[in-house]
Formats: sequence, C-alpha cells, structure tokens
Amino acid sequence: MAFIGIIPARYASSRFPGKPLALIKGKPMIQWVYEQVNSASLSKVVVATDDERIRKVVLDFGGEVVMTSPEHPSGTDRCGEAARLLGLTEEDVVINIQGDEPFIRKEEIELLMAEFKSEQVRIATLVKKIDPATEDVQNPNMVKVLFSQKHQAIYFSRFPIPFVRDESSVSVNRYKHIGIYAYRYKTLKELILLPKSSLEEAEKLEQLRWIDYGYSISVAECFHENIAIDTPEDLLKIK
Repeated sequence: MAFIGIIPARYASSRFPGKPLALIKGKPMIQWVYEQVNSASLSKVVVATDDERIRKVVLDFGGEVVMTSPEHPSGTDRCGEAARLLGLTEEDVVINIQGDEPFIRKEEIELLMAEFKSEQVRIATLVKKIDPATEDVQNPNMVKVLFSQKHQAIYFSRFPIPFVRDESSVSVNRYKHIGIYAYRYKTLKELILLPKSSLEEAEKLEQLRWIDYGYSISVAECFHENIAIDTPEDLLKIK
C-alpha cells in the first residue's frame, strides 16, 4: 500500500481565475502547496491539471504533473483520472489536497494517513472543533459535521448541526469539516461512478453522495486549521 498525494489544480476558477499561479512572496501558489505536501511521508506527489500554463509552471519548479480532462466536475473526479494514469494498485491510498491550501502541513496529512492502519477504512477526512467565541456557526460556507462515537461521519451540512432544542439542559461541541480527503483507489474508482444524490444537490456537498450510497467516512480530529485562498481578497489578507 502506497500513499499518493494528488493536488487537483484548474485555471478556470469562477471566483479567482488563474488562482494556482497567483504569486505569494514571488512563488506561485501551486508551488507552495506542492512543497508543503511533499514534506509529508508520501510515496509520490503529483499535480493534476487541465491547463498547459499550470503544467509548465509545475515542471519548471521540478514538480510532477499529469494532464487530465477539463470536463471534471470536482477534484475527486480529477484525482480519479490522475490515479488511473499513474497506474495505482487497488489498495493504494490517494490523498486529495486542494490546490489553494499553501499552508497545509505534513502533520494533518499524516494524521489522515494514520486512519488507514485499519483495513476497514475506505475513505477518511479531517474535522476540527468549532470555537463559538470566534467562529460563526451560522456561516453556510463553514461545513459542519456530525460523527458517531466510532468517528464515522453521520452527516455534513451548511446548517449548524446538531440543532440544540434546549441549550439550558445540554451542551454540545460542533465540528467543522477540513476539506482534505483520502480514499483507497478501489473505493475512489467507485465514487466517481456514482450518480448525484438529492442530498448532495440540496447542500452542494459531494460527500453526502457517498454517505447516501452507503459509504462510511472515517473522521480524524485535528487541532490546526490552514488558511485556504478562495478569492483575490483572501490573497491580499495573507500578504
């Protein structure tokens, strides 16, 4: 079993076109992500893109890249094609790291990898406890997660779940989703063939499709949150 880091990167972002090539301290964002991911104990790190400009930049800084179809609706689908092109075995584990996470740390990647010590784990992701003093649980862009005592995801929502009917009698912790996934390649091949589900369409969250079709998602709790770059304004903030 090998762990392969795949970084999906597309040029045509609606909120931030050309985002992977945006410069941070003179270095393109995709290079920051690649180098951070490469610091983890992975067998291989590859950028999966559909754009020749991104491919050239990755090759220029010495990274590995595969060209994929421009038709993929999600990073998961792009990872699926990249994994096929790389000739992975069924039990190899693909770590899907978003290309707009220049501050991703090896600690979080390796925490996710550790989930696969159990042969029963097919998909894994990360969660982090929400601090109600500083974070707005009503924010729909912050995806909340419910999981069982066995750390299996029950539901993901943009709504602040769980709903607490009587706050005077019970206190609950809420958790947010940290958007990094890992999948055994055999499972990834199955996921990209699933038709969209009504739950996914309602919340616009692809992981609900997997739950809807009966797949278990293991969650590991982390205590550090990376800063993702979604818009040009986010880039100005970190600069």
